[in-house]
Amino acid sequence: MNDTAIAPLAIHTPRLLDRIDALARIGSIPGTAGCSRLALTDDDKAGRDLVVSWMRDLGLDVTIDAVGNVTATMKDPAGPPVMTGSHIDTVATGGRYDGNLGVLAGLEVIETVLTSGIALRRPLAVSFFTDEEGSRFPPDMLGSLVYVGGLSLEEALEIEGIDGATVGEELERIGYRGPGSCPAAEPYAFVELHIEQGPVLETEQRQIGAVTSVQGISWTEVHIVGQSNHAGTTPMTLRKDPAVVAGSIAVFVHELAHRMGHPQVGTVGKVNLHPDLVNVVPGSATVTVDLRNTDEARLQEAESALAAHLDQLRSDHDVEITSRSLARFEPVEFDPRIVELVSATARDQGIEPLPMPSGAGHDAQMLARVCPSGMIFIPSVDGISHNPAEHTDPADLEAGANVLLHTMVSLAGEGL
Repeated sequence: MNDTAIAPLAIHTPRLLDRIDALARIGSIPGTAGCSRLALTDDDKAGRDLVVSWMRDLGLDVTIDAVGNVTATMKDPAGPPVMTGSHIDTVATGGRYDGNLGVLAGLEVIETVLTSGIALRRPLAVSFFTDEEGSRFPPDMLGSLVYVGGLSLEEALEIEGIDGATVGEELERIGYRGPGSCPAAEPYAFVELHIEQGPVLETEQRQIGAVTSVQGISWTEVHIVGQSNHAGTTPMTLRKDPAVVAGSIAVFVHELAHRMGHPQVGTVGKVNLHPDLVNVVPGSATVTVDLRNTDEARLQEAESALAAHLDQLRSDHDVEITSRSLARFEPVEFDPRIVELVSATARDQGIEPLPMPSGAGHDAQMLARVCPSGMIFIPSVDGISHNPAEHTDPADLEAGANVLLHTMVSLAGEGL
């Protein structure tokens, strides 16, 4: 294979857009362009069935493993594949591009290669991984973590979701607990295309990001127990109010991130009060804290500061506070050779890439444990994601998919 043979290759943009539209109609949120397909729900099953049907239409070898990860591989040639992919589950109020683009662009890359008649030295594969969002079953990137052996299958199947169902029960119910082994065989390489989910590319007026790393992520659930009582008759000085403590945690996390400075970020994303009534001092509260940093030592510093603040709150408010880790991943550096290949491929397409870290977690960071891995970012309009208003312009979708195409073809043409 030579460079002149692959130069004319380009994805078929209308076909990619049609598939994105078709998948977005499953679990669509009325009145918006967004969709809601929490992992292993009926809508997730319908989305899976649709994507699997497209995989089989192309004559690919489709395998489903025991945690529901789906991989479609070209039948020829033999050997470890050059893999791409992402996820098709969404947050409850999600957009149509987050994750879905990476899967459907991967399918489009394979279809483009198959119809071109190009002979590769390695097969191409596309996967979608179970419960990447972690919105229903913690942690996020659950399926890809099991795929690479970072979490045992037995532990994963027993994880309880926000609605009380377990991963194993729901896999069985929707028919996606497959026979494939976990952990799976290692790919030759993994490259994921994803929308940025932030404003950097748009602000810098760049069309392609060559992702160098992924921030470390620490998710903590904090449970506070105080004393429920009458809102009108209980003096303020005699209260043990978990809502006040929850509010203090939210303010502390916000101020901590500002004090530590970029790239530290912190979010209190969920607050539950019980009994959650207008005229009752709550008896308990549960909050989640999301801390992220590209530097492991700094992330540990943020975690220690949070723990110290919780100790102070116990004393100041005379409440019980317990915490548990929902997810913890160290920062990941992507393979420098893959990062450079993505950059060189973008330049070959007439696009100057922007080297940049990822602020969000992705399946690629899990695959980086077992094979050379990297990512390609394209812009998110106004930096919006995890929101039905999420949008990426078709020209950027096309550019990203073509960089993915040529990156994968280059990897698949390397000597055995």
